[in-house]
Amino acid sequence: MGGLEKQRVRVQACLMVATIRRQGMERELWSVLYHIATACDEPQPWRRETYRDSGIIAVYFWAVLHDRPTCWACKPDHWPEDLRPEKLPSQPTMSRRLRTTEVQRLLHVMEQVLLKSQEPGWVAAVDGKPLVVGPHSKDPDCPWGHASRGYAKGYKLHAIYGASPMPLAWELTPMSIGESEVAARLIPTLGGGGYLLGDKSYDSNPLHDAATHAGYQLVAQRKRPRAGLGHRPHTPGRLRSIALLQNEFGQALYRCRDDIERHFGWLTNHAGGLAPLPNWVRRHNRVQSWVQAKLIIHAIYTRLQQPPPLTACA
Repeated sequence: MGGLEKQRVRVQACLMVATIRRQGMERELWSVLYHIATACDEPQPWRRETYRDSGIIAVYFWAVLHDRPTCWACKPDHWPEDLRPEKLPSQPTMSRRLRTTEVQRLLHVMEQVLLKSQEPGWVAAVDGKPLVVGPHSKDPDCPWGHASRGYAKGYKLHAIYGASPMPLAWELTPMSIGESEVAARLIPTLGGGGYLLGDKSYDSNPLHDAATHAGYQLVAQRKRPRAGLGHRPHTPGRLRSIALLQNEFGQALYRCRDDIERHFGWLTNHAGGLAPLPNWVRRHNRVQSWVQAKLIIHAIYTRLQQPPPLTACA
């Protein structure tokens, strides 16, 4: 065997080992996803469906885990024999069922299971992550808007994170929607209480008031720190935030805001995570489902890397 042939064999062997390792992690993630979906899928005998909601979700997650379109997971050749369902739904069936209220409810229940598997803590952070698409995209749902250091076309993931890898609350919007506008909708949905940390774009009296009513103290840097407060009245929450950032405790607390950057960084930095949106993931409903699946996958991946194990539905 010549030198080039030996190198070719070594390269093929390395690629095969890498593929096996990648499939091992994806198989493990999918198995946990399937277990949670099945445990949370309550039987509904009055519904006559060929495929259960958990089966639809399992096929969709197999495609998302491999960063492939849904039609890819509808083909038997793309499944290992020991994991492949007895009968796979067609792509039109997947498209129709993924939009149903029942499947969306099951995905929400899975989110809550993952969220409640870890104590939320008393410090949370709010921020937005741009999901940029190409400037020549014909998607009518993603106008131009403010992104990091400039303007871009696409969507934006707005999230409030606590200690759990699953966001306490999140919403997907076009890039043109402001972060403070979405935060005003997310904050009232929070439970519990504590401190909520945000950057200067969240420094507004209405947001401070909303956080106070939700049981949180919003701590955000002032938009114009060198200007005075003027003659207009300010909410007690905003005055408290200004006072906190002037003492040692508040400054140490505010440094915890960097945790949400780490959440976003890890979300996009592993196999099966939220990579740049593929070309086939366009229009708001598809991007919403894709991001939701990636958030669930990431929460499971994080817990598998950092035990204790997950607790599924009772």
